[in-house]
Order: sequence, then C-alpha cells, then structure tokens
Amino acid sequence: MKRSLPIAVAGLCLAAAFGILGAWSALRWYEAPGPATEAKTLVLERHGNSEAIGAALEGAGILDHVRPFMLAARLTAGAGELKAGEYLFPAAISPAGILDLLRSGKTVIHRLVVPEGLTSAEILALVADADALSGEIVNRPGEGQLLPETYFYSLGDRRQALVDRMRRSMTKLVADLWAARKPGLPLDSPEAAVTLASIVEKETGLEAERPLIAGVFYNRLKLGMRLQSDPTVSYGVTLGAQPLGRTLTRADLDLPSPYNTYVIKGLPPGPIANPGRAALKAVLDPAATDALYFVADGSGGHAFSATLDAHNKAVQRWRQLQGAPKN
Repeated sequence: MKRSLPIAVAGLCLAAAFGILGAWSALRWYEAPGPATEAKTLVLERHGNSEAIGAALEGAGILDHVRPFMLAARLTAGAGELKAGEYLFPAAISPAGILDLLRSGKTVIHRLVVPEGLTSAEILALVADADALSGEIVNRPGEGQLLPETYFYSLGDRRQALVDRMRRSMTKLVADLWAARKPGLPLDSPEAAVTLASIVEKETGLEAERPLIAGVFYNRLKLGMRLQSDPTVSYGVTLGAQPLGRTLTRADLDLPSPYNTYVIKGLPPGPIANPGRAALKAVLDPAATDALYFVADGSGGHAFSATLDAHNKAVQRWRQLQGAPKN
C-alpha cells in the first residue's frame, strides 16, 4: 500500500508531463508556419463548418492537419465565427493566422477602372466582363448617367448593384457641382451641364485644357454659333453603340442628326458619353477666354484662337505637321 502511493504519484506526474508536452506541441503547430509555399486565393463557400473549411484548406495545400484545426476553431470560438468568401492566404500562413483571417472577413477586393469618356454601352460591357461579379444588368442607364471612377467590389457582388452605385455617384457629384456653379452660365439644367461636359471630355484628354475648351463652347453658345464638335458627329453616326473606328467624312459632317453640332445650333439632346469629374468641374467653372476656335497643335494639346484668321493659320500649321515626314 505504501509502495503503491509513490507509483500513483509518479503516474500522475508522468501524465501531467505528457499533457504539458502535448499542449506545447499543439501550440507550436498552431503558431508554426503552414505548408503553403506561395500566396494562394481560395473561395470558401457559405454555410461551411470548420471541417469543410479545413478540408478545403488542406486540399489547397494551405493547411496540413484538419482535425487539430477543427479543435482549434472550437476552442477559440469565442473570437468569432468563420466567415465565407474569397480570401488571399499568404505563403506559410499558420493555423492561427488562418483562423484570424477567416474571422476578420477581410476578403479579396476586386477593382474595376472605368475611364472617362466611355459611352454607357461601353461601361456596361466592362461591368459584364468583370471577374467575380454575379447576375445580369436589368436596369440599363441612359447616356451620361454613370460616373467614371475606380470601383471596388467583392466576389459575388451583383452587377446591377455596381451599376446602381455608379449612377448614384454621378447623381450626387452633378448635384454638388451644380449647386456651386459659376453664376451666369448659359445652362438651364444639370442635365445640360452633363451634356456639355461630355463634349468637353471627348475633345481633350488634358485636364488643364478642359476649362478653356468649356470657355470656347460658352462663347459660341452666347453668340449663337454652332459648336462644330467632331465627337458629336461621331456619336450621331453610332449613337454610342460602339466607337466609329474611322475618320469622319464630309457626308458625316452633313448628316442631319440631332447630335451633329455642325448642323444644329446649341447643345445636342443629351450627353454623348459619360464625363468624368474634371470635365464636369470645367463646365461648371470654366476659364475666362476670348477664344472661339481651337485645333490640335501636334503636341497632344490644342491651339486656341480668338479670330477666324488666326484659327485658319493654326489649322494650316496642323496640316503641315500632319504631312511632315516622321523621324
């Protein structure tokens, strides 16, 4: 009896030692680098339990033991539930890091860049082709109703929701800029401002020129002159379905279209593209200028003229540049 007591105590000590050793080994595994040799993206489905998530991680080479992972998930459940979604797992991420990431909900963020000056049809084509979005675009916006910007979204976000966000962004920006517009502009509505901004957007890619070009168009409107903007002619031919893809002809310039500003006076009936923030600001806060004409100057910008004679000389210089041999 006396001899059995030390044996029992020794057994308990040995069991405790094994328990401590096991706990220490488990902790080392929990915090040790995982098997992934490179960063990997994985989509974890909704309604998956820790076993299903662990199996998916193991199958992708991100985790090496499912059962300890399930136990760790249960023991740390107070830290929050595991969230489904698309995740980017860094190389060698530990089981502890995996659980932290899945509880954070920091899923992969996708980006869609919408350039200024695209038609609504072109923007909708970008959205339709964008990775990771879902669903169809049912409510198609009109021309000039979408704000060109960089948009961020997650896997499974709906295409219609992204388009609606673009529309809301444009509506808010136009309202804010219209409220702060320069007094005395010959525009009767925010819609007219978007129409003129779309023409300015298509005339130049230089932000610094946009207020000047807006000023030229305002001078023409005040004098009752036609705007004579080539991009409006192109839009009148295609109605925004696709780029014209060729040089304008004399027949195009004579086309009896409500968008052809060589034929009509004033603004066309609506926008010819979706203008960006800079073009909208330029139209609602134009530069003061006496110029009535502008033509390409061969350096990516334009030469501005106050008289027809000066403009004709600028046109002649441009034609000479076009005909000059390329080095």
